[in-house]
Amino acid sequence: MYIRFIKPFFDVLFSAAALFITLPITLFVFIGLFFANKGQSFFVQARPGLKGKTFYVIKFKTMTDERDASGNLLPDEKRLKGVGKFVRKTSLDELPQLINVLKGDMSFVGPRPLLTEYLPLYDARQRRRHEVKPGITGWAQVNGRNAISWEKKFEYDTWYVDHVSFFLDIKILLLTVLKVLRAEGISSEQSVTMEKFKGNA
Repeated sequence: MYIRFIKPFFDVLFSAAALFITLPITLFVFIGLFFANKGQSFFVQARPGLKGKTFYVIKFKTMTDERDASGNLLPDEKRLKGVGKFVRKTSLDELPQLINVLKGDMSFVGPRPLLTEYLPLYDARQRRRHEVKPGITGWAQVNGRNAISWEKKFEYDTWYVDHVSFFLDIKILLLTVLKVLRAEGISSEQSVTMEKFKGNA
């Protein structure tokens, strides 16, 4: 009952309220990124959601589109700077996902939506992360975020699927606030973002 009715109700209610409350911050970030990224403030990308169904996640665009002489995008760490670095460090880049929550594509809490290209690489256990809606934050995010391995991330995701409850969601939301304030787990040990998942081989 919680997953089917109560959780979606609270998602819609609080995402609408959060969108209204954070509107001044959203506008400020939008303007800053608009000038920093030469007119591009948002990043929209297809991601798999509940039962693997594709939706389009909305985030603030924190990295520029700078390329080398051959036309290839520069490494992430060279494209993440200035306003974008601040927005990412403070997790403000996640604010537009409130729209996804309001639409019903996402929940406040759940496994983070990953790339669609990963779908064929999952084993049966890893695919279980799609048994619930993806979230803005999740059990893996408060237990390391991008600083943990893919294997550990999937372990936390499937654990959440098996234990989802109202009190667990509240715990994750509170821990998320602490993580954001401490700016923990934003980067992996190898890069400023998370390395791509390459399967289980």
